[in-house]
Amino acid sequence: MNEAATQAITEEIVLNALRAVKDPDLHKDIVTLNMIRDISICGGIVGFRFVLTTPACPVRDQLKFEAEKTVMAIPGVERVEVKMDAEVPKARGSMDKAAIAGIGHIIAVSSGKGGVGKSTIAVNLAVSLGLMGARVGIVDTDIYGPNVPIMMGGKDMPLVRGEKLIPPVYHGVKTMSIGLLNPGDKAIVWRGPMLSTAVTQFLRDVEWGELDYLVVDMPPGTGDVQLSLAQMVSIAGAVLVTTPQEVALGDVRKAYNMFDQLHVPMLGVVENMSYFECAHGEKYFIFGNGGGEALAERYDVPFLGSVPIAMSIREGGDLGVPVVISDPGSPQAKALNNIAQNVAAQVSIAAIKNNKALPVLNLKK
Repeated sequence: MNEAATQAITEEIVLNALRAVKDPDLHKDIVTLNMIRDISICGGIVGFRFVLTTPACPVRDQLKFEAEKTVMAIPGVERVEVKMDAEVPKARGSMDKAAIAGIGHIIAVSSGKGGVGKSTIAVNLAVSLGLMGARVGIVDTDIYGPNVPIMMGGKDMPLVRGEKLIPPVYHGVKTMSIGLLNPGDKAIVWRGPMLSTAVTQFLRDVEWGELDYLVVDMPPGTGDVQLSLAQMVSIAGAVLVTTPQEVALGDVRKAYNMFDQLHVPMLGVVENMSYFECAHGEKYFIFGNGGGEALAERYDVPFLGSVPIAMSIREGGDLGVPVVISDPGSPQAKALNNIAQNVAAQVSIAAIKNNKALPVLNLKK
């Protein structure tokens, strides 16, 4: 190898080259975003740590390939060693809303009505993010009809440490629900103020530890729980779940308007029960076609993906093993994993946009 070429390789040259690689979601180059860390140069071997804004990055492989290709083009470079890593940027509290210590981002999953599979989406979203390497919790704020414990296979009464509840962990996800505190078929008969108190306790009086994402499964409607959550803490954004037909879309539009009034960002729309595909490959659009995409287009928000109907989703929910675990190769699991990646990408976009000031580059970290 040419010794002069070897000596010419510097951190500055490597960084200047990598400025040509841009994150397609964040629309900034990877050096400005402080994604390139711990550069090392040994002869013709260049190594660095590539730190993504989420372990669920949908363009992870694309960015890695472009970074390797770019550095390999530098004269004198013989090999590039890239270690992929992720650090979820922390959200900041606003003037009137506090962030919860240890929790990076709160994601509200809502529908405005019941029966569209909102809890199914919330549970699989949380588990999928966890499988991708994120630290995740899920809190079930549907006090009257808590389904999360059943869908997560949860039967353990939360432990108490001091004045804090310790959330049990199912499928790698810290889980809290009134269904764990009040198991069985006993009904909860509470008025609005008690609902708000329960939500506060689930957020403040639970020892969540360090989480990248806390997924909140919202109850149907646009009432006390939604208002309390939005007023209490900074929410990274809301995911709206709908089925294609107008009966569902009408209520989801109300949910959108509610979050808009409460100044909660919209991460996007998920269309559940999009179609049924028979054994011969023919698709049947049982609840109509394209309603979710049309809703996203109407409000100019991302369409996060669609999930086809399948027995495996229902079976997984009943057995407490979400489909992303029970049948990971299925079209449904792949669709849900894709949705999780899209949600994570939108959270990162919002975090970078709202925080504005990017981390200071530290080459010697």
